[in-house]
Amino acid sequence: MSSDLYLHYRNDGAANAPVVFAFHGTGGDEHQFTGLLSDILPQATLIAPRGDVSEMGAARFFRRTGEGVYDMNDLAQRTEKMGNFIAAMRQGLEDRPMIGLGYSNGANILAAVLFDRPDLFDRAVLMHPLIPFDPAPQPGLADKDILITAGARDPICPLPLSDRLAAWFEGQGSTVSRHTHPGGHEVQQSELAEIAAFLTA
Repeated sequence: MSSDLYLHYRNDGAANAPVVFAFHGTGGDEHQFTGLLSDILPQATLIAPRGDVSEMGAARFFRRTGEGVYDMNDLAQRTEKMGNFIAAMRQGLEDRPMIGLGYSNGANILAAVLFDRPDLFDRAVLMHPLIPFDPAPQPGLADKDILITAGARDPICPLPLSDRLAAWFEGQGSTVSRHTHPGGHEVQQSELAEIAAFLTA
């Protein structure tokens, strides 16, 4: 079954509460954001897959050949696989709001799924994403709510690329919110506050 494609955490919440899919960063696991999301949306159903690509022992969602250099064939295959997993896990929950949240590599696989299958989510939080290519136009993203967070001095996900991604989503008709903190690739408290406000709006 497609729901068995990834080792994952799942905690079923209250009926009619949102469903949140969480995607960890490189070296994280399926528990990286469960505590945070349980605090912000205690009634939500939480689903968090573990990346099945190992980079020197660190879990990721797709392969890369260098910092910021993606194996695009692998990304395409992993995006399709993740889309199938999400679709399977959504079964029986389709009437609820669907939210995706990802950090770094997790934000990148979430973004890739949005590019390919925007129908799977209503809202998404992309924390420090790095998309070093121009996605194809995707009219299915019109009216989606997207929050992009970034660090002004992020050496891994440079701010100009975050700006370019935000502009791309706006060009698809998405409603885009932004938060930039003065630091680097780390997640700061102001960022968490912005995420909480977005998820509970």
